[in-house]
Amino acid sequence: MKKIFSYILTIPLTLCVYGCLDEHPKDQLDQEAIYNNADNIYKNAVASLYNYVGSNQESEGLQGTCRGIYDYNTLTTDEAMIPIRGGDWYDGGLWENMYQHKWSANDIYLYDVWKYLFKVIVLSNQSLSVIDSHRQLLSAEQERDFTAEVRAVRALFYYYAMDMFGQIPLVTSYDVKLDQVVPSKRSEVFRFIFDELQAVAPLLADAHSNKEGDYYGRVTRPVANFLLAKLALNAEVYDDDDWTDGIRPDGKDIFFTVNGERKNAWDTCIWYCEQLKDEGYELESDYASNFAVHNESSQENIFTIPLDKNLYQNEYHYLFRSRHYKHGGAYGGSSENGTCATVSTVKAFGYDTDHEDSRFRINFYADTVFVDGKKIYLDNGNPLVYRPLELKLNLTDSPYKQTAGARVGKYEVDRTAYSDGKQVDNDIVLFRYADALLMEAEAKVRNGEDGSAELNAIRERVGMPRVEANLDNILKERLLELVWEGWRRQDLIRFGKYTKAYDQRVPIENEETGFTTVFPIPQRCLDLNKKLKQNKGYE
Repeated sequence: MKKIFSYILTIPLTLCVYGCLDEHPKDQLDQEAIYNNADNIYKNAVASLYNYVGSNQESEGLQGTCRGIYDYNTLTTDEAMIPIRGGDWYDGGLWENMYQHKWSANDIYLYDVWKYLFKVIVLSNQSLSVIDSHRQLLSAEQERDFTAEVRAVRALFYYYAMDMFGQIPLVTSYDVKLDQVVPSKRSEVFRFIFDELQAVAPLLADAHSNKEGDYYGRVTRPVANFLLAKLALNAEVYDDDDWTDGIRPDGKDIFFTVNGERKNAWDTCIWYCEQLKDEGYELESDYASNFAVHNESSQENIFTIPLDKNLYQNEYHYLFRSRHYKHGGAYGGSSENGTCATVSTVKAFGYDTDHEDSRFRINFYADTVFVDGKKIYLDNGNPLVYRPLELKLNLTDSPYKQTAGARVGKYEVDRTAYSDGKQVDNDIVLFRYADALLMEAEAKVRNGEDGSAELNAIRERVGMPRVEANLDNILKERLLELVWEGWRRQDLIRFGKYTKAYDQRVPIENEETGFTTVFPIPQRCLDLNKKLKQNKGYE
């Protein structure tokens, strides 16, 4: 599979991604030359889609790069920010506006995220068309399996698009004309994603996708089951077609058919989390090992973006973007001195108290910085000291404008990395079993059951004392366990806190309606396709 991920595919492609994309590759290959046998059909119509899960281009990739999905799910929350540091990091107000929820339909990076997500959806539709039109070259089993895997990939990308943008076009045919592309209700897209994953999950390989081998980096049955659990956990949000009216459906009244039984959203989430346990996932004894340079052997990671600096172009930018210049220099490269944990985040970890969470020093760089046991010094001769409690959104007048804020430290530093530490060998963790345990704990509590076993399994693994399984403790534990993993926006929305005041943020005008829980449909898309409709609050 490592070879498959390194394919650079050029195929005939003229796409108008629902009013937002027009691509005309210069180099085109005859379809019959690249789809002439089962092996080539798999490589070019199925495996090629995985080239888009990670990236080295801004706003593309599910994680790893900047100004994309990860940033809009992290830097818009109480977890982290990129502060203005004098003449650095203003960037036209981009990062400040992210944190304050002051984005608009004209933001170019939201447009780029939309283009990226729908590009992969359209490519998936094209792949399904290719498989169908060349089925005479495939066995019945190959046609079934190839189709199932592409549908699963398409559902994954529809999930991210629906989560971010709410009402989006739902198109399942490659040959659809632009005048046929209309927005679908969020609940319709949600149910489509859920039904697709349920339908194809039994046809997917029951293999651990994070492990090297034939299924490395692929959407396998456990990946689908994790995503089904995540969809069910957020069903109250996703099944709501008017997120601005202050009324949300109750998960106990949202039903799915699971394994032949009618289950509410919480029971559904619990069932799929239990499937992951049955599939052999378990907590690693060492929390940090899931993010090690060579983390392919993890029993906990479920879905990752494979990184190998000698094989793939995928990159991981977040350590590079966060560390001070001198800190990056000590590893033989450079850094951008940007992203920091908010003050409320480090306080949640018990920083500077006698009850600091044991995960704090794994997830963050704070205080005096050492590399290989040696202090790092600034140009003025003083040691480099990160000051977590001095962080402000605008540090221009602060004496700590270069050193305020705890920095990203979750992934082990790859000392052989290329490109200033962006091309590393640590696979990027998208889904892991610890999250599934926390989802199960939350679903049980919301369902009137006891979620303490799952919640405290997470805490006991890192040597922290047991706590009561209530919603406040579960939300806090999700921050402590999953910080820097891109889940905070979704969590805050589900818990009804995303539009509230937190840390250094105050709600913007009309935010009490909840309109910022989805992003605006990019204006360029609305201009190109008059049938698309803007989300409420952004008109």
